[in-house]
Amino acid sequence: METDTDELGLDVEPLPGKVIAGLSIGHGGMSVLINLIGILLVFFYLPPSEAGLPQLVTDATFLLVLNAIVLIAAAGRLTDAITDPLIAMYSDRSKHPKGRRIPFMTRSALPAALATVLMFIPPIGRESEWNIVWLLGIQVVLYVALTAYVTPAFSLVADLGKTPAQRLDLATWSSVAWAIGIVVAAMTPGLSALYEAFGLVTVRAWQASVITVCAIAGLAMLVPGWTIDEPRYARSDPTSQPLRESIKTVMASPFFRYYLAADFAYFCGLMIIQTGLLYYVTVLLQLEEIWSSGLLLVMVVVSMVLYPIVNKQAKKRSGKQLVIFAFAMSSITFFGVVFLGRYPVPSQVQAVALIAVFAIPFAILSVLPGWILTDIAEHSARTTGEATAAMFFAARTFMQKISQTVGVILFALLTSFGRDVGDDLGIRLSGLAGVVLYGLAAYLFRGYDEDRLRRELAEA
Repeated sequence: METDTDELGLDVEPLPGKVIAGLSIGHGGMSVLINLIGILLVFFYLPPSEAGLPQLVTDATFLLVLNAIVLIAAAGRLTDAITDPLIAMYSDRSKHPKGRRIPFMTRSALPAALATVLMFIPPIGRESEWNIVWLLGIQVVLYVALTAYVTPAFSLVADLGKTPAQRLDLATWSSVAWAIGIVVAAMTPGLSALYEAFGLVTVRAWQASVITVCAIAGLAMLVPGWTIDEPRYARSDPTSQPLRESIKTVMASPFFRYYLAADFAYFCGLMIIQTGLLYYVTVLLQLEEIWSSGLLLVMVVVSMVLYPIVNKQAKKRSGKQLVIFAFAMSSITFFGVVFLGRYPVPSQVQAVALIAVFAIPFAILSVLPGWILTDIAEHSARTTGEATAAMFFAARTFMQKISQTVGVILFALLTSFGRDVGDDLGIRLSGLAGVVLYGLAAYLFRGYDEDRLRRELAEA
């Protein structure tokens, strides 16, 4: 039998294609749900006047700067503060005969998809306080279900990959699926236009498109349970650490602290561009909403062409330096948002050029941070003797959600300076926010000591 070799020179069984494909498809499914919320939620509830959608919640500000969507998003993070470490602990300690991760993923896939649908079906079809109450309640269910899927799914990359090369390949293919999930989520404006052409009113057309893509996501999220024999291919030895000790183990890692800080800034900036995309298309460039789907397709296609190059270069070069380069390039790209619609070329050319350039750092940042985290988790397991991979990913997922909330807050706050054609200052300022955040991420990640981790991983 063909074998791979781990860091100690021992032979390990290569992963079958169905295992890699199954995990990747699951990652693609959860990407659809996560990015659907990021791309559409603010736009659906606080649409620009040209969208043809009713405003469903008040845009009045509280304490001068906070509006309803901001407060709703922030409230969801309070749930995550409890559920993320708890689910990670239960997953790490699970003795289920089918493994530590797959049972969680199988049980949470459909509830997460259904809760995402319900986020876009408010009880009142106009501006109402009841819609705020609805969002607050449904998002609790959504984030619990998503956490129960996302944390084990990311942990499986570390559990299945017994060598750095295996972990990098898993991270690469999962990133390909994640990028495709972004495109599927971005199909909703185009699907809504199609449903509207068949006679549905605008709101119902958007809701039908959300149901369609969530059904696709839910089925994709079930695939890992059908294709992965976790006890055979994954390291499934449960940890014995209680919750507090697991958290201490994770936060004691000197490598993880720098990683987490840079990751926070990265996802905050990414949420700004995801939330702002429909506004960039319809307000700054004055193009049809369906262009958002096409632009994300361009980004994904360019990224997928680059993924094999990123994979190959990461095996030869410093992953740290590639990530810093990607952060810096993203910062420069965000600056281009400030002047969208004002360059002396057609709007379509501006849109395609900007998204194609952003695809380069996107390809790097889609693959390497997840791979680096699996190495950090592996280092911790070898040096402490506790297999707490889920807790590492739970900490990252929790901080991602916090950073995404901050990104939504920043974008929502900036829209108060203008979010309509001719009154677009707030949308343009979101580009400057991205410049600062990605620049900060590049600076913070300089503290990650990659050479020391590799050396101690080999010596452990």
